[in-house]
Amino acid sequence: MDDFAADPSHPRYQSLLKRHQLEKAAEKGMLAGSALIAHGRGEAYDYLLGEQTIPSAMLATEFALNQLINAKKCVISLNGNTTALAGIELMKIASAIDCPVEVNIFYRTPERMKVLLEHLESINEKFGLNVKILGANPDSLIPGLEGPRAKCCKDGIFSSEVILVPLEDGDRCEALVAMGKTVIVVDLNPLSRSSRMASITIVDEISRVARNMLSLIENDDQLNDGENYENAKTIQKSILYITKSLSEKYDLQI
Repeated sequence: MDDFAADPSHPRYQSLLKRHQLEKAAEKGMLAGSALIAHGRGEAYDYLLGEQTIPSAMLATEFALNQLINAKKCVISLNGNTTALAGIELMKIASAIDCPVEVNIFYRTPERMKVLLEHLESINEKFGLNVKILGANPDSLIPGLEGPRAKCCKDGIFSSEVILVPLEDGDRCEALVAMGKTVIVVDLNPLSRSSRMASITIVDEISRVARNMLSLIENDDQLNDGENYENAKTIQKSILYITKSLSEKYDLQI
């Protein structure tokens, strides 16, 4: 980014870059007031994972992508943080697997929606994509939710059988699962309600997940078909990885 001055050799370069991306997004009006707090919470868990994609997360990523590709109808749900950090990659994934994206945000205002939708349209134009962008005119409600966050699009979230929801909202995740949908959650916090309620939980940072999925698509890699996949075990492995890493690094008796 032209006004980002951090040295790429800095050990925290990627973290600093993500923070800068969110700062710029906030200036444009893309983010809710609590967005940076949410990012900081996730970043704390990322430290514990070593800021890397651990094996269990990669297997979950492969299985999730397999589900998206083979679904009769799927959608990628985007919020402000996700759009700022991985909007380009997620739009490219949507283009590659021929599915729409839907802007679906917790704190919905006309101003935020306008900025987010325009940003995604600019990605379409810049990269020659033709991804259908939903969210401007929600025409359905998610059963079991109240208020603005229940709003969704019939052609997107409401009618899709598989949904990639890279944001933390346990109530919404639970409501979507109750509708019979396969809900893929990307959440750095393996203890969150979203992680526990999801059909497939990827305990990883969203921009890494998006890059991993793109690489899998571009290289036409063999994907995990989910045989014997148990989401509870995926979450458990991420927690065990964290405790083992802490124990080894700091010689803790855990």
